[in-house]
Amino acid sequence: MSTLTRPPKVATDSPVRRTSPRRTGRRGAYKGLLFTLPFVVGFLFTYVLPIGYAFSQSLREKKSSGLGFGPTRVVYTGFSNFSSVLTDSAFWSSMLRTLLFGTAQITVMLGIALLLALLLDGVAARAVRFFRAGLLIPYVVPSVVSTLMWLFLYSPTISPILDVADRAGAHLALFGGLNTYLSLGNLLTWQGIGFNMILISASLQALPRELYEAARLDGAREWRIAWSVKVPNITGILVLTGMFSLIGRLQLFAEPLLLRYVAPESINTDFTPMMEIFDKAFKTGNYQYAAAESLVLAVVTGILAFVFYRVTNRKMS
Repeated sequence: MSTLTRPPKVATDSPVRRTSPRRTGRRGAYKGLLFTLPFVVGFLFTYVLPIGYAFSQSLREKKSSGLGFGPTRVVYTGFSNFSSVLTDSAFWSSMLRTLLFGTAQITVMLGIALLLALLLDGVAARAVRFFRAGLLIPYVVPSVVSTLMWLFLYSPTISPILDVADRAGAHLALFGGLNTYLSLGNLLTWQGIGFNMILISASLQALPRELYEAARLDGAREWRIAWSVKVPNITGILVLTGMFSLIGRLQLFAEPLLLRYVAPESINTDFTPMMEIFDKAFKTGNYQYAAAESLVLAVVTGILAFVFYRVTNRKMS
C-alpha cells in the first residue's frame, strides 16, 4: 500500500520586499524635484537674485560729505527712495502717458489682428500657412532692427515717404503732438499684429466646425457667424493677448528711445517709465533710485495685469 508523500519545499532566494506607498511617493517627489531643478536654478539666478539685489540697492542712497564736495559713499536709508518715487510727478506722468497710449494702441492692434484671423479662418489651409508666415515676419525681426527701419522711414531728411508726399504737395509732420503717438503706435502695431493674429487664428482653428454648420443651417451669413459664434468662443485668448500687450506697453523702452534721435523735442527722457529709469541709472548715476523705480513699476504692472484679467474675465463670462 503506497503512502502519499508531500512534495519537497522549494527554497526561495529572498523574501519579497514590499515598498510602502509613502516611500514610493518620496521617490516620485525626488524625481520630480530633479526634473524641475534646471528651471528652479535658472529662476533663482535670473529672477529672484536680481530682484533681491535691486531691492537691497533701493534701500540705500549715495551721500556726499563736505557740503557735497567730498567723496561719496552708499549708506542705508530705508524706504526713503520708495517714498520719493511715490511722490515723483515725472515718473507717474510717464506711467499715465504710457497707459493711455497703450489702451488706444492695443485696441487697434488686437482689432486688426482679430479681423485678419477671421479672414484667414475662411481661406484654404495652404493659403493660410502662406499668409501666416508673411504676417509673422515683423514679429520675428528684432525690435531694435524694426525700429531702425522705421526710423529711416520717419527721418525728415532721407524718408522716401516724406519725399513722395512733398512731391505731391502734401507736407506731412510725423512727430509733434498727436503725430508722435500715431507714429509710435504705427510701429508697435506693425510689430505685434502677426504674433497676436497667430494666437487668435490657432484658437479659431480649435473651435468645432459643427458650430458653424448649425449656424449656416439656421440661415446665418458668414459675418454673423464670425460675430456671434466665433468671437464669443475665443474671448479667453483675446483677454490673454490683451494682458500680455498691456505688460509690454508698460515696459516700452527701445522703440521710443531710438525714435528720440529723430524727434528729441517730442520724445523726452521720461516719455515712458523705462526711459525714466534708464535716465536715472545710466545718465544721472542714481542706481539706487532707479532700482526703487523699477520695483514700483513691477508691482504696478502686476496689479494692473491682475485687475485687467479679472475684470475682462468677469465681463465676458
